[in-house]
Amino acid sequence: MLLLAGLGNPGDRYARTRHNVGWTALESFADRRRFSPWRSRFQALACEGEIQTPSGDGVRVLLLKPQTYYNESGRSIGEAARFFKITPDRVVVFHDEIDLAPGRFRMKTGGGAAGNNGIRSTIAALGADFRRARIGVGHPGDKALVQGHVLSEFHKVDKVWLEPMLEALSDALPFLAAGDDERYQAEVLRLAPAPKADPRRALREDD
Repeated sequence: MLLLAGLGNPGDRYARTRHNVGWTALESFADRRRFSPWRSRFQALACEGEIQTPSGDGVRVLLLKPQTYYNESGRSIGEAARFFKITPDRVVVFHDEIDLAPGRFRMKTGGGAAGNNGIRSTIAALGADFRRARIGVGHPGDKALVQGHVLSEFHKVDKVWLEPMLEALSDALPFLAAGDDERYQAEVLRLAPAPKADPRRALREDD
């Protein structure tokens, strides 16, 4: 089994924020690939389905949206991984990444938390050797503004890259299911090329 977890916060006030883009990606997967209905399990909302690899092998997949709030996501992810005996190399965590420009995407395995408390919590639960799917949301330019930035909603101008990104993340899943993270990353960026300019700059110029 492959466990795909998204970092986010429960509640309508957070639903469309940058911090919840990991959840948004998983919701897109479930809708586009017709996974089972979401239900409460493992201190989370979970659903299941199957993804075929490029070679035609079927891989059972669990999607997980922890309800423990972003900073404690590891509690839920660890519980699900232990229940199904899923090793860290079969866990992929989708999350917002302020150190990547809006529309950029990078896969990474292992390493530290880089200040992300949701990743830190997951490291505490699983160890560091799980896979991370990092969706760029940009940095506000000042450390003091980071919390407000990630907890604010995407601007309308962000739809230029966000909607194609969500489609690409779903369409390229066969490569992720096959364990080929490098090819998954390349295919996502091929299907949804990052904008050449920061969309927030265009918004500021229009103000």
